Amino acid sequence: RMNTREIMQNKDSLMLKKEIRGRIEGFVQTTIREGRFATRWREPLVAFADAEDPLFGELKRAVSESHAHPKDLLPEARTVITYFLPFDFSIGDGNLAAFLASPVWAQAYVDTNLLIGEIGGHLEACLRERGYEAFVPPATHNFDSQRLVSDWSHRHAAFIAGLGRFGINHMLITEKGCCGRIGSLVTTLAVGADSRPSDEFCLYLRDGSCLHCAVHCPVGALTAEGYDRHRCYAVCLQNEEAFQEIGKADVCGKCLTDVPCSWVNPARCGDKKKE
Repeated sequence: RMNTREIMQNKDSLMLKKEIRGRIEGFVQTTIREGRFATRWREPLVAFADAEDPLFGELKRAVSESHAHPKDLLPEARTVITYFLPFDFSIGDGNLAAFLASPVWAQAYVDTNLLIGEIGGHLEACLRERGYEAFVPPATHNFDSQRLVSDWSHRHAAFIAGLGRFGINHMLITEKGCCGRIGSLVTTLAVGADSRPSDEFCLYLRDGSCLHCAVHCPVGALTAEGYDRHRCYAVCLQNEEAFQEIGKADVCGKCLTDVPCSWVNPARCGDKKKE
């Protein structure tokens, strides 16, 4: 049984987590209302991980030898805050129509990376006002251009925090699918970690019933046997060149589009594609 002090600490932790979720949700809502971006998003998902979770140490093996531990980014780190910004349903419309990504999809990628940077700065300022330190990794382009592996993977941090499970498409499938972007930051604020789901969200990994993401890959970079990240990124670079007027749109998104896990956790929602 918890003593009075533990009960109060748990209550404070829940309140702080609720406040942080509210700040992220409010920031996104304000951004949409102000109309500063062409892109629209659904309500974010937020999850918290203990900076000393042993899985963070495993990322040097699972992702890259150069992958940072939260304490490499912030020596006194206590918590990793992760969040998923799910695209509005309309963003996926038309993204399978041609070899290149749709202009709307490319714009959503650029806009969401910018929004993640703004959310990170907002949270960092809020935490510092409360007397806590924070480190905000960049939304993307923090990877080795030769090996194509990241020094800080937002997706893996979100997995550790319990935000979702990896699919055969190597994307994180959340309760709101995988059409969106993930952000994270490290802080000295200590709050309780969220639990990780243990069941598979990906239908292929669950029971072998789906492989639509691999079918949609325009260059065969994604198969049940493996993933050719260099072939995949070559397509992303073609998109970057095609959409250079809107920003660094090195993206494709075909494996996320019009699949059971686009907008929901298909293991929980069956064949529903949208909420």
